[in-house]
Amino acid sequence: MSPSHLRRALTAGLLASLVSILPARSETLDKVTFGTNWVAEAEHGGFFQAVADGTYKKYGLDVSIVPGGPNENNRMLLVAGKIDFFMAANTLMSFDAVANNVPVVTIAAMFQKDPQVLLSQPDAKVTKLEDLKPLTLFVSKEGMSSYFQWLKSEYGFSEKNVRPYNFNPQPFIANPKSAMQGYVTSEPFAVEKAAGFKPNVILLADAGFNTYSTLIETRRDIVEKKPDMVQRFVDASIVGWYNYIYGDNSAGNAMIKKLNPEMTDDLLAYSVAKMKQYGIVDSGDSVKAGIGAMSDDRYTSFFNKMVKAGVVRGDLDFRKSYTLRFVNKGVGVELRPAKP
Repeated sequence: MSPSHLRRALTAGLLASLVSILPARSETLDKVTFGTNWVAEAEHGGFFQAVADGTYKKYGLDVSIVPGGPNENNRMLLVAGKIDFFMAANTLMSFDAVANNVPVVTIAAMFQKDPQVLLSQPDAKVTKLEDLKPLTLFVSKEGMSSYFQWLKSEYGFSEKNVRPYNFNPQPFIANPKSAMQGYVTSEPFAVEKAAGFKPNVILLADAGFNTYSTLIETRRDIVEKKPDMVQRFVDASIVGWYNYIYGDNSAGNAMIKKLNPEMTDDLLAYSVAKMKQYGIVDSGDSVKAGIGAMSDDRYTSFFNKMVKAGVVRGDLDFRKSYTLRFVNKGVGVELRPAKP
């Protein structure tokens, strides 16, 4: 081979190598906007992790996260076509969408368990959910219209002991014979910091309140027109959650703190530890089917409980609220650490 032919061959080989190792630079990423339902926190960590560590980009996506907050309504932005995906709180929101003909559908459930808890003081000697009945209960307006109706129908709780919960732990701390709602990932931490005691924690999910939580919603037209993009967003989000829960989550946490300067390293670490301890993200069906897993049986079970509690109508076509098309594929399960 002549020197000129050799140079051309080497140049062609080098170019081929560069193309093979730098595909992202030669491909156009799909721009995607995802809205959360609250300010940046560990409970959204897998999504931030997937942005920060490049997972979304590996799946051909350029994802922008729009944090929610007390004065934001990102779900309305989804319905209006301003964003592509939204993080819904729980399955009841999905049922409500069907009831009101809102054209959205749930495509994944990132939390197998709702983090909703009831907290009591150590001296109250609460060991099970029924022990809370005689106590003063601080419950929010939203809680009264959802999980408390289930507590009434399933466990015989009474509204006579309920007082309004205004997301301030001080009334609970001041009353040893009271219980307060919260998230297992945050309120116990706040109470311990403020009062100096570790509250008893009853996770409603472990007592039968089997709603999914931290759902990914999108519009039905996006599912129909861009199913490949939807699948890539779901898969990359799942991988982001595995990396956040089990791997080095420093990149995701740095992004959370940048967007929410009030967030602390202590609370982030606490929240992740509790998500792992209680199986909030990875338990039940997700053990085999992967994070994000959903099932018809689980939806049917929760729907029947909510009908019994009078929260939803029995003639609601609840199966329109979700699709299993994009989950239960075992994506990312290899990222879960092996049990010792």
